[in-house]
Amino acid sequence: MPSLSEVGSFTLGDRAVKRLGYGAMQLAGPGVFGPPRDPDAARAVLREAVASGVDHIDTSDFYGPHFTNQLIREALHPYPDDLVIVTKVGAVRGADASWNPAQSPTELEKAVHDNLRNLGLDVLDVVNLRIMGDVHAPSEGSIEAQFTVLAELQRRGLIRHLGLSNATSRQIAEAQGIAPVVCVQNMYNLAHRADDPLVDRLAGEGIAYVPFFPLGGFSPLQSDALSNVATRLGATPMQVALAWLLQRSPNILLIPGTSSVAHLKENLAAGDLTLPPDALDELDGIDNTSH
Repeated sequence: MPSLSEVGSFTLGDRAVKRLGYGAMQLAGPGVFGPPRDPDAARAVLREAVASGVDHIDTSDFYGPHFTNQLIREALHPYPDDLVIVTKVGAVRGADASWNPAQSPTELEKAVHDNLRNLGLDVLDVVNLRIMGDVHAPSEGSIEAQFTVLAELQRRGLIRHLGLSNATSRQIAEAQGIAPVVCVQNMYNLAHRADDPLVDRLAGEGIAYVPFFPLGGFSPLQSDALSNVATRLGATPMQVALAWLLQRSPNILLIPGTSSVAHLKENLAAGDLTLPPDALDELDGIDNTSH
């Protein structure tokens, strides 16, 4: 089994976490809704992740809703001292599995308490405000009111650190004027690189950048160049895509998700893969951001 210490670490709030973590989104049922088909298998993935050295798990109480956080508590509580659990608020699920904004002060505070209860915690390590202007792409609009609510909950001791998800540069600056931002979680991968300048800016500020859908999400990355590089290196395309992100910038923290122990091990093995310059050049040509 690869050693995750080889991938290095980066600061997340006041803790250094290994750069390869785990995203719990896929532990819920189909469409991230309802319970998993096999709860025992879901708990096994969580336990294997921590046993393999993962110390950063990303989740939300609107995954399921509630089921994913309950599985994390069932599998891992009491939590290891070095485990950082990052969650997000700002949405709720409709009965039809829709993703709906939930950004009023009452809704945000309820979401924080739901996360605390279902995870079995007295304080949340990091809470990201999920901005809901567009499902997968940031869109402008003030977030002062929402972020102020979370900053007050932080002041009350319910949250240690704050972050943003699906945010623009302007929204990040607005939030930083209210309370420190320790991470930004946006869509970013080999084929979607609109955030290239933001990744570099945050690296300069010592802020973690956490790509969601690092492997393409519901539409997995497909590319001849990616497949060719993977074949040459004796790796899977997904391992190459993760290795590219690790080499892209030292402030990138990865949270690939899976509901399979075998896929978890494959993802973590990406930390052992170093991409040579010719492979990086080939992969850098995949960017579809402007398409």
